[in-house]
Amino acid sequence: MHFANQPLIGSETGTLIVLKHPYPREVEEPCIYESVRVHTAMQTGRTESDLVPNAPSLGTKEGYLIKQGKIVKNWKTRWFTLHRNELKYFKDQTATEPIRALDLTECSAVQFDYSQERVNCFCLVFPLRTYYLCAKTGIEADEWIKILRWKLSQIRRQLEQRNATLSS
Repeated sequence: MHFANQPLIGSETGTLIVLKHPYPREVEEPCIYESVRVHTAMQTGRTESDLVPNAPSLGTKEGYLIKQGKIVKNWKTRWFTLHRNELKYFKDQTATEPIRALDLTECSAVQFDYSQERVNCFCLVFPLRTYYLCAKTGIEADEWIKILRWKLSQIRRQLEQRNATLSS
């Protein structure tokens, strides 16, 4: 198995590990992560449903980011979760209802943003609004940007495949 063009191995407990050493060849990124759970379940003798609540999808991320308000333009710390094609943000990590859920299929770009008077900022461009977010570190901002860009590339690839299937 592979993730981000790096080899991925699973342990007997179902934990997945990305190997850090350079890999000798490029590999195709998996497009459906549910198959990773199935493969891990087969290797460990557990069922896929046993792994679902315990093993997050490889394409997920969560953490605190500072978000600029829409109208007042003040900055507030919010808890963000990325799962499938949805980026949700909450008042804090304990909140159960999101303030908003952003559909990434509508997002046209994710990029570093240097227009703010803050560091480690990036923005998500949607048709009706651009969301400005800041991370605590440059590394953290880079991680968010990389996974969000990867999600957008997956969404575009799925749309292209769907369009190709419809036109043939």
